[in-house]
Amino acid sequence: MDIKRGGSQPSGRGPAEWFTGAVRVDPLFQAPDPARVVGASVTFEPGARTAWHTHPLGQTLIVTAGCGRAQRWGGPIEEIRPGDVIWFAPGEKHWHGATATTAITHIAIVERLGDKTADWMEKVSDEGV
Repeated sequence: MDIKRGGSQPSGRGPAEWFTGAVRVDPLFQAPDPARVVGASVTFEPGARTAWHTHPLGQTLIVTAGCGRAQRWGGPIEEIRPGDVIWFAPGEKHWHGATATTAITHIAIVERLGDKTADWMEKVSDEGV
């Protein structure tokens, strides 16, 4: 058994190559091999969002606070709120983040494939949100 005590893992800033705006990433867990699951709590300040990206084994988001948006490539922008659970299929190009006026926090759960959990692509344009 391994217990990660609240506040025992340092928060990090979302890298500018992958995010637009102010994003805080709080690690929750990273299961040891042979397990592959990784989880983090991610907070997007108003206007912040991810770049377009995919996950080799998919991604689950659980919205815990605020109001945000998510979009898959070619689909409409969807509003997401606390209690919503969003699944992006493996290889599905998408982005997610805050609205222009409200922050959002979600738990992101992915699985590693080798050392990779995501493939990052171009930034989402301001006109695209």
